[in-house]
Formats: sequence, C-alpha cells, structure tokens
Amino acid sequence: MGPNGPLRRFVEAGELTSMILWGPAGTGKTTLARILASSAGYAVESLSAVTSGVKDVREALSRAHDRLGEQNQRTVLFIDEVHRFNKSQQDLLLPATETGQVVLIGATTENPYFEVNAALMSRASLWRLHPLSDDDLEVLVRRGVELRKSSLTDEALEAITTASEGDARVALTTLDTAIVLARAEDRDADLVQVEHVAQARDGRLYHQSRDTHFDQISAFIKSVRGSDPDGALYWLVTMLESGESPRFLARRLVILASEDIGLADPMGLVLADAAARTVEFIGLPEGRLTLAHATITLSLMPKSNSVTRALGAVTRAVQEGGVTEVPDHLRGSNYRGASEQGFGTDYQYPHDYERGWVSQQYLPDALIGQRYYDPSEYGRERALVEQWRVMVQREDEANSAPPVE
Repeated sequence: MGPNGPLRRFVEAGELTSMILWGPAGTGKTTLARILASSAGYAVESLSAVTSGVKDVREALSRAHDRLGEQNQRTVLFIDEVHRFNKSQQDLLLPATETGQVVLIGATTENPYFEVNAALMSRASLWRLHPLSDDDLEVLVRRGVELRKSSLTDEALEAITTASEGDARVALTTLDTAIVLARAEDRDADLVQVEHVAQARDGRLYHQSRDTHFDQISAFIKSVRGSDPDGALYWLVTMLESGESPRFLARRLVILASEDIGLADPMGLVLADAAARTVEFIGLPEGRLTLAHATITLSLMPKSNSVTRALGAVTRAVQEGGVTEVPDHLRGSNYRGASEQGFGTDYQYPHDYERGWVSQQYLPDALIGQRYYDPSEYGRERALVEQWRVMVQREDEANSAPPVE
C-alpha cells in the first residue's frame, strides 16, 4: 500500500483485480477492501459468508450488473470469511469474476489453498496480511484515545499493544473497555492507567516490560533446548502468570520440536502439535496443564539440530546455485509426448525391488555427490540413520536383484 506498492498502483490506475486477502483476525482485511474499492471509484457490495446464501449472492450480482449498465460503474463484491462458502456458492462467483461483472475481494482467516476452490483461486491474486506490529498498534491506540477524548499512561499504552498480539480489533476493544472502567471509577477521570487495562482483560496482562517479555521467552526456549525441565517449567509459568498468550507459547514449542529435537525423537513434533491443538480447543486454565505436559516432555527428549542445519545448507545451495534442471528420469511422464522426450523412461520404481530401495540419481547433474544432511548420533536419529546406512551399503546387491514379480 506504500508508495509504488502494487495495491497502491491498482488504485491509482482505477483498475482492481479480484483478490483474496488472507490473514489473522484484526489485521484490517475488511478495512483494506473498502479503502481499495472507494479509492478506485468502485461501488461495494458486502456479504458475510457466515450469514449469506446463494440468493444473497445472486441479488448482489444482479445489482452489480444493473449498476454497470445504468451508471457505468463497476462493483467490488466483498465477501468476508469467504472460506465458509460451500463449493456451489463459490462456483456461483466464477462466471461473474471471469467476465468482469464484479471484482471479487474475499477475506479469510483460513489458508485459502485448502478452503477456497482452485478455480476461484486461479481467478484471484493472493495477498497475505500479517499481525500488526506493536508500533502500528500504538498509532492506532493513540488515535482511538484522541477520538474518545481521553488519555492514557505510557505503561497502559504498552500493556494494550503488547497484550493484543497484533490484533487491532482486540486493541481497540481493550481500550474502549479500559476507558469505561476509568470513567466509572471517577466521572471526571480521563486517564487510563495500567490497572484499568488489566481489569479490561480480566487480569490477562503482561506485568513485565516488553524487553523482559522477550527475555523470558528466550529463557524458556533455551531451557527446553538445554534439557532442563525445571527451568523450562519455571519460565513457562512465569509467562502464563503474566498473561502471556497460551497460543504463542504453544507455537514456540512446535517450532522448537523441529528446530532443536528434530530426528532425535520425531515424536516431539507430534506431541507439540497435539499440545497446540489441545490448547486451541480447551483454552485456559486447563490448557496450562497441556503446556506443562509438553514442556516437560520436550525438555526430557534427546536433542538434534540436524534438520535445522540441513535446511540451511540446502537453502544456501539453492539460492546461490540458480536454476537447475531435473534429471530426465525424474521428470513427470504422465502426459502425451513425455516418453518421446525420454522423460521418466529410465526411472526405477523402488517398490519393484527387494527392501523397497534401488540406487539411482536424485540430485541434479551439477550436484551429484553433494551432502547436505549431517546426522547426529543422538536418540532415535542414530537408529534411523544406521538403518538407512545398512540399506545404502547394499547398493550392489540391490542393483543386481531382479524386480519382484
């Protein structure tokens, strides 16, 4: 949206294209859609996929058609939570977006690749919105304070922005509630203090400074990585008691399960993912037990960062190596003319061989012999790698074995 930004250029040209806005709640998807439409001179038809049906969509499309014919004005059809439309409702939008009868702007909090029809996705560009930064939220809260003809302390401002987790709607709701509480305490009061913010959030408030917050999450992760369940549990509870988001803590454990435990115990990721889903499902206070369960277990698991190192090595190789061609025997062959080009014809199907393995080239020609994965000798990874090495060492035997009839 900034100077020379693509969305800004669309508006300045007065030409919008259909798009999907994907991001967490409170990041401005609806507001952005309205700004784009009004700035580019489009009329707006707004629908919520939660409450609207096929009849509502047909009526909105009909009004857009009439508006274009009678007033020569194009229409943005904004659909909030577009992923909630079923397949038939989404299919109804295809002809209108294809012909340009409307410009579709859909907003969703869910991954559109899983929730929005592929045909509809192919007709729209995808724009990812991210949680607002604390600086952005601070600007928003200050504007809200000015509009409400109130004021607040710096400590209260920091408490609102830090506790809102990038959600503008949460920040403004917290501010409104805190203002009401401050004025209820003293009709002549116009100063919101941190105590009012704490009351507005039912005590779910960071008591530490922003720097301390990041220091504590750092200490938490390093304690789990260092296999110290006591230290990890201490910092977990410290943050929970300070009002830290359980979802944030659960996400950090999921990241750690791959980053620091990895193949030393592959079940670490399964456990962390299950804990995150459970916390999302049951919330607090019971979610504290799940977080403690996951924290202690992950602390006790063996550690390996071989996945992290391998990913970094391959990323550098890809970024520095440029485009590499796929070897002919690995190319797709399920289309007319592929076999004439020799694509896929020499591929050896591993399941046709004993032990389900056969030696063949998988890296591009220019990278034959490169090694990116450097295994550790810890936990389950040692057994997995040993099993793999035994299989590789039987290369001659595997190559000479006849295919399974």
